[in-house]
Amino acid sequence: MATIYDIAVRAGTSPATVSRALSGTGSVREETRRRIVDIAREMNYSPNLLARSLVKKKTYTIALVISDITNPFFTTLARGVEDTAARHGFNTIFCNTDENQEKEETYVELMLQRRVDGIVIASCGSGNTLKGLKERGLPVVLVDRKVSGTDWDWVVGDSEEGGYLLTRHLVETHKKREIAMVAGPLTISTSRERLEGYRRALREYEIESRPEWVTEGVYKEDYGYRTAMNFFQRNKMFPSALFAANNFIALGIIKAASELGLRIPQDVSLVTFDDFEIASFIYPFLTVARQPAYTMGSVATDFLLQRISGERIQERRGVVLKPEIIIRRSCGCDVQQGKEKDQQVKDLEKTTGGIP
Repeated sequence: MATIYDIAVRAGTSPATVSRALSGTGSVREETRRRIVDIAREMNYSPNLLARSLVKKKTYTIALVISDITNPFFTTLARGVEDTAARHGFNTIFCNTDENQEKEETYVELMLQRRVDGIVIASCGSGNTLKGLKERGLPVVLVDRKVSGTDWDWVVGDSEEGGYLLTRHLVETHKKREIAMVAGPLTISTSRERLEGYRRALREYEIESRPEWVTEGVYKEDYGYRTAMNFFQRNKMFPSALFAANNFIALGIIKAASELGLRIPQDVSLVTFDDFEIASFIYPFLTVARQPAYTMGSVATDFLLQRISGERIQERRGVVLKPEIIIRRSCGCDVQQGKEKDQQVKDLEKTTGGIP
C-alpha cells in the first residue's frame, strides 16, 4: 500500500509537502499540489485515518441514535444526517434502539468506546442514560425529542401544534366531538406534546376530555391494532374519530377496522402524525401531520459539527419546525369531489387485501 513517503519520492518533494497537499492545509504551490494529487491517485493511495485522527484528535465519525430505522420518518431523518455529515467529511454510524432504554445505554457506551466525535440522538429514555455523555463532555444534539435536565442543542417538530391542528380539523370540518387519542409512551416528549395539542383543541371547543378515550402505549402497529380492537369491541358506542400518535399506530387501527368490517371514514374517522410513502396510496388515504424529517436531521447535524469544530457558541440552541397538515380521505374529506372511489381505487383495494 502506497504511503506519503512513496508519493514524496515520486513527486520529488518532502513527505510534509505531500501531507499538506493531500490534507488541504498549509501552503503548497497549486502546480505542486496537482502533481501530488495525480500521483496519489495513480498509486491508489488511501490515507491512514487512524493516524489522521491521532494528529487532529478527531475520528471524523459521528453517531446517530434513533428508535426505529424501519419508520420512514426516521429513515428520512437519517438521510438528512448522513448527507450533511458527508458534505463535511464525516462518516455516520447508525444505532437503532427499538425504543429500548437498555439498548440505548449499550449503544451510547459503545459509541464512547469508538471515540466518535459527537452524537445526534432521538432518546427513548428520561435522560438518565445520557448522564455519561454530559460528564465526558461529548458534543450531543437532541433530535425529534427533548430530554429534560440536559443543556444540549435540540431540533424538534412542533408536535403540540400538529396535534392541535389535526384535532381541530376533526371538530371544525367534520363536527366530531367523540375523539379518542391513541398516544405513544408519555415518557417521550413527542407523545406528551401531541396529547397536549389534542387536549388544547378539546378545551377550545368546550369538549369534555374522557380519560377512557386516551390510551398510552408504544409507537408500534400492534399497539394500534389492540387498542382499536378494544375501542370497537368494548361497546357499540365507540369514538367517532381516532387520533393516532404516529403512522405505525394508524396502520394497526386500519387493520383492526378492516377485520371488524368497519369503514374508514364512514364509520370512524382517522388522523395521524407523520407521513410515509404509502400513506397516500393505501385506502383510505391518510390525513397526516407531516414533519420535515430531512431538514430536522440536517439542522441537527449542522449544530453538532459546529460544536465539534470548537466554535464558541455559549447558549443552548433550539429549533422547532412546523408540521404540514395533509388532508386526505381518512378524516372524512372527499378531496376529489366524490370521484375518489373510481376504478383506480377498486384496483388498489384488491392489492391491499380488500381494506375498505
